[in-house]
Amino acid sequence: MSMDIRLARVDSRLLHGQVATVWTSSVKPNRILVVSDSVAQDKLRKTLITQAAPAGVKANVITIAKMIAIFKDPRFDVFKTLLLTETVQDMVALVKGGVDFSQVGINIGSLSYQDGMTMLTDAIAVDHSAVDAIRYLHDDAHLDVYAQKVPADRKQDLMALLTKKGL
Repeated sequence: MSMDIRLARVDSRLLHGQVATVWTSSVKPNRILVVSDSVAQDKLRKTLITQAAPAGVKANVITIAKMIAIFKDPRFDVFKTLLLTETVQDMVALVKGGVDFSQVGINIGSLSYQDGMTMLTDAIAVDHSAVDAIRYLHDDAHLDVYAQKVPADRKQDLMALLTKKGL
């Protein structure tokens, strides 16, 4: 047995209203794990995120190394997890560390735009590093990588979106 990951989502906004309400209602986690080395070191952001958790669901902010360790620890098999990372690259680090997302794939919810990036959807902007990370997750790790803002939206294949944009 291993940890029950209900949703693995990349969202540059991490835990916000949409995730805290709509996604939590849909996947019914008992734990939200925000996995980010930088946020785990930022006391203010960490506090804000843990306070944003909906009633009845505990949120923790942990490092990538900690997530890899607890995924392999049977004491955490009771977790029904909604897992969030800020970047696709952080998700790649988790996969390379042995975290298994084969049952759920990788949901790309939101990636903030910065100069030089290409918009794939109205909420997802990518640079070369993000494209390489998405390709790794799909081609090398053989995961379903898809865009979906909320559960009611249809899933969009990220590889098809990359191809459409010539990336």
